[in-house]
Amino acid sequence: MNMMFNLVVVVQVISALSIIALVLLQHGKGADMGAAFGSGASGSLFGATGSSNFMSKSTGVAAAIFFGATLALSLMANQRATTVGGGVMDKVVKPVPVTGAGAIPTTVPAPAAPAASTPAAAAPVASTPAGAIPK
Repeated sequence: MNMMFNLVVVVQVISALSIIALVLLQHGKGADMGAAFGSGASGSLFGATGSSNFMSKSTGVAAAIFFGATLALSLMANQRATTVGGGVMDKVVKPVPVTGAGAIPTTVPAPAAPAASTPAAAAPVASTPAGAIPK
């Protein structure tokens, strides 16, 4: 199946390149071979249809091959067996909880009470009332 897929990809790339080349080689309506010689009837050199008949038919065949290869690639891609996973989160590993001395404590211990032997410092007393402070 893989070899067939690669073969269709190669056919598609070759047909795409040939479409590009054939379109670039084609001339417009007024640029036929007779127009190069200064003739007013440019279609008379290659007949009533002009020189674009072979090129336009070749481009149509290359386009049909390209569309067929694209359809074949889409059908082959749908038939490939793929494992369907849940996504990126399936590969995540759940961490093991740490116990013992390395564990993070869940409660914060209360701070120790200060020793009663040291006297508490007195708060400074304001000498001026709050209304007397300049703003």
